[in-house]
Amino acid sequence: MINYPFSDDIYKNNISHKNRGLSFEERINETNQFYLNNNIALIYKRPTPIKVLSFDDKNKIITKAIYEKDSTTDYNGVYKGRYIDFEAKSTINKTSLPISNIKEHQINHLNDVLVNGGIAFFLIEFSTLNKIYLLKAKTLIDYITTNKSKSLSIKFLEKEGYKITSYLGKPVHYLENIEKIFNF
Repeated sequence: MINYPFSDDIYKNNISHKNRGLSFEERINETNQFYLNNNIALIYKRPTPIKVLSFDDKNKIITKAIYEKDSTTDYNGVYKGRYIDFEAKSTINKTSLPISNIKEHQINHLNDVLVNGGIAFFLIEFSTLNKIYLLKAKTLIDYITTNKSKSLSIKFLEKEGYKITSYLGKPVHYLENIEKIFNF
């Protein structure tokens, strides 16, 4: 068997050396760029709205700004004609993600996405364990409303979430799980 250099099978479950130092967000952005370059999906990082208070015209630099309002979620876009919206969270904790890391306005926004027929989820990284899970927004919303727990345990994510695999060019390849979970 010949192993061609860009065969995804060679790199399945391996994060390339160059990707190990990248932040979670940078790896998601790299994956989204792969999706865009290959006409798979159009997913963008949503900018946080700011109000510019002062600007250096000579150097073209914003020197002072404030957040206008709370942002909604990190990413949104379109995949196979369906709207996608998600929040990415990362923790160095090995056992859980504090629910306090997830803001109420983010949950409300993702609930609105669900009510309007969109696909809504969380990507949760346990950076020290090198594990990433996709958790449906509805699952998280139900968990928060029915539990008193102040965190999402990794055991809960292993049971209720979907493990994300890494491939060359797609270090956070979440779309393969979207296919399975949301009936494409």
